Amino acid sequence: MLWITQVPRAGEREDFAAMPETANADLDQASAVFTEVRPRLFGIAYRMLGSAQDAEDLVQEVWLRWQTCDRAAVLNPAAYLATATTRLAINAGRSAKTRHETYPGQWLPEPIDTTADPQLGAEADSALELAVLLLLEKLTPTQRAAYVLREAFGYPYPQIAEIIQATETSARQLVSRARRQLAEQRRTPASAPEQRRLLTAFVAAAREGDLLALEELFAADVVSYSDGGGVARAARIPVRTAPIVAKFVRAFHTRFWVGVQVEWAAANGHTAAVLRRDGETFAMITVAASAEGIHEIYWMLNPGKLTGYGANV
Repeated sequence: MLWITQVPRAGEREDFAAMPETANADLDQASAVFTEVRPRLFGIAYRMLGSAQDAEDLVQEVWLRWQTCDRAAVLNPAAYLATATTRLAINAGRSAKTRHETYPGQWLPEPIDTTADPQLGAEADSALELAVLLLLEKLTPTQRAAYVLREAFGYPYPQIAEIIQATETSARQLVSRARRQLAEQRRTPASAPEQRRLLTAFVAAAREGDLLALEELFAADVVSYSDGGGVARAARIPVRTAPIVAKFVRAFHTRFWVGVQVEWAAANGHTAAVLRRDGETFAMITVAASAEGIHEIYWMLNPGKLTGYGANV
């Protein structure tokens, strides 16, 4: 299509700096165009990579390429920039998948404060919850891209096909398969007020080490995930089932909660508990809940993933 010209293909890293600058290129105009679409670019990259830092780095790379490409040849800048972002994210997703497989302990998506932009540049608040981002890890990068473009940003299938370099039929199949895979593994989420109520009750019960109260909050097959990134102490494998998770939480409550102040924040569209000790952020807890109760607990203990909430690294 004519609105795409000289964008990187999946698997390639072209040197845009080598492209000629048009004589009358206006860098200020280029900056204005980029700034306008930047929330969408970040939203695509974050949903693709599950890391705010990696998404920022990728968007910065797109900006550098946008400065030096032949912008006069680009008929639709927003489409061009989204295409460049998606294709680079597909490349980055392949290497990220390998890193996650060798991550020290459990890898969780980096939580992000959605107070300022609850949808992170998307037309629909989709593929943003931590539970969904975890499920998206099971998709191929190209399948993930097709799903994100369609479900979160409403791109038409012909444009998705052009971006991911596939036929329209293939693009539809990729999205359909992704939807089916996620539907098979995802429960209908509880309402936002119910999720907050359950999280609040969980924090109170965890703090007290109240075994019975904890079990009553959990779905029978609840799973607890902890991400310490090899820096903070954390369970290296998921802890499963209500009785075992309750005992696990109770086992460390007398040490973990000493001197802790709890503040409530937004993380990926849901309420999260930010934990501080002596004014320093050291953890964040949030939960995924359904009609059955809490079915997933996320303990973010890796300080490198909590910088947006005041953690020092």
